Formats: sequence, C-alpha cells, structure tokens
Amino acid sequence: MSTILVTGTAGFIGFYMAKSLLGRGLTVIGVDNFNTYYSPKLKTARDEILRKNRNFVSVNADISDLKSVKTIFKDYSPSIVCHLAAQAGVRYSLKNPHTYQKSNVQGFVNLIEQARINRVERFIYASSSSVYGGNTKLPYSEDDRVDTPVSLYAATKRSNELIAYTYTHLWNMQTIGLRFFTVYGPWGRPDMAYWSFLDAMQCGAPIMVFNYGKNQRDFTYINDVVNGVLSALSVNGLDQYEIINLGNNKPVGLMDFISILEDLSGLRAIMEMAPPQPGDAIATYASIDKASSKLDFKPSTNLREGLQSFVKWYKDNPAIVDAVRSFRLSTQEP
Repeated sequence: MSTILVTGTAGFIGFYMAKSLLGRGLTVIGVDNFNTYYSPKLKTARDEILRKNRNFVSVNADISDLKSVKTIFKDYSPSIVCHLAAQAGVRYSLKNPHTYQKSNVQGFVNLIEQARINRVERFIYASSSSVYGGNTKLPYSEDDRVDTPVSLYAATKRSNELIAYTYTHLWNMQTIGLRFFTVYGPWGRPDMAYWSFLDAMQCGAPIMVFNYGKNQRDFTYINDVVNGVLSALSVNGLDQYEIINLGNNKPVGLMDFISILEDLSGLRAIMEMAPPQPGDAIATYASIDKASSKLDFKPSTNLREGLQSFVKWYKDNPAIVDAVRSFRLSTQEP
C-alpha cells in the first residue's frame, strides 16, 4: 500500500484522509477539481497544507473526464483507490440534478473501470446514510432494504453501491462501500448545519429549523470516520464486496444540537421554524455492529467534544470564515 489515489483531497473527508496517510509515510495522489459548490478558498487552504508534505501529489482534475482519469492511472499506478470525491448535499440536488449525474455516477464509473483495468488491490468509496431514504426502522442496518431514496443525491450514492457490486461479481474486484453518517469537525463543509448555524449566529441572522426541530442526526466526528476508513484500506478478512456503516451510533435531536452550539459559542440562535424540507430524512441512526467487528471501529468523540473543536477552529480562522461567508453571500449557494 505504498501509493494511494485519494479523490476529493481538497474536500473535507478527503483532506483528513490524505493527512493521515501522509503521516504514515505513504505516497498520496490527491485529485480534486476545486469546484465552486462552496468557497474554493477553503479548498485551496486545505490543499496548501497537504502540499507541504513531499509525498503528496496534487492533481487538479475532474473525475467525470475519462481522459484525465486514464492519465492519472497511467502516470501514478496507484495500488489502492480511496474514492471520496462527490457532489455533496441533499438540497442542492433538487436544483442541480445534472451535476450529481456527472460527478457521482459518471465519475464513479470512470474511476472503478480504470481501477479494474489497472488491477488495483482494493477500491474503497464513500457512500452515505442518505441511501436509507424512507426507512423507518432504527437503527439503520446494512441488511435493511435501500430501494426508497428520497433525494437524487441518495439515488446516486445507491447507484455507486450497485455498480460496485457488479464489478465485484464480474471481475472479483474488492470493493468497500462506507456509508457515512453526518460527518463534522474542523475544516468541515460550510453547507452543513454546524457551520451555517454558527455563522448565522455570529452575524445575528436567523437560522431555518426544518421539520420544526424534530429531526435527529447521527453526528460523527471526522477523526472517528478517518479511523474507520483507514481500517477499510488495510484490514484483513474483508469480503470482496462490503457495505459498512460509519456512524457515531448516538443520534441527537436538532434542538439539542442547537443548544450545545449556543452553549459552546456563547451566542444565541434566532430560530425560524419551518416544515420538513424535501429530500431530508427525519432521523439517521447507524448500527455499527458490522463496523465494530470487521474494522474494529470504535467512535469515541461525543457531540459536545466535537463541536467544541469546530467552534475553536472557527474562531481561530477568521480569514477563511470571512471568505466562505463572502462567497455564500455573492452566490447564494452553500
């Protein structure tokens, strides 16, 4: 496992994964297209940190472009692929469906096909708790049916799992799909509630509390997720085709989440209650029995501890926060 291709390294989870792998002395080929879903300055700042390590190669490329993907495999011959790049966001998919088809489906096929051709040892990819869609049984288990996605984003992630199954079935490729549950932490995504709520509170602006605050989320701290992905990259005994939840196994109500954020920041939230948003799940809650047994996955960070780390990072990085806020105001996007 000397050279690993990690997609989405200018993104949140990809950035942390690349840092962890580099810290273990491995060579990381990082691919990102630095798109404008949110402020590219945040993505550039992450990339600049990674570039300080001589074992990191930053490639500015779009995985939906087959020629670029072929070139990356030809030039660097990675032994393992850790595919974390995707067009994220449930609500954004309501207005921008073709972006999701291009990045999450076309890009996925490009990568897994080149991984097959180049005989990579293991293909790990990010799925999502969103695939559980309209399921009402909690906690979510990998054995549950996932044929009722309630957003296009969820549908594209489920399609990745089905495509991976086909590649395992036809060519015996080892494919490992990891269903992430609401990952958060420093350097996170500004479209997520923990960032957008804190920023609104800082500016004295109202926050939209959908479903009248009744939603629940299984918030999972970034370091815990990274530990799970690292295990998936190297642990022995995994089946050729795997789907595994990576969650905190402790869902938190939205109103409790807001209360903790207020307490840690010393700010008050101006709340505007709103009906459920199309595409949103009412609750997410991961069963992690499989992750525990196969990956020795043991999330150890509770929400208060994790949010405290994020609030500190937010206050310590005003230039990045200002750039993200300015970009959001200028584009009216996340």
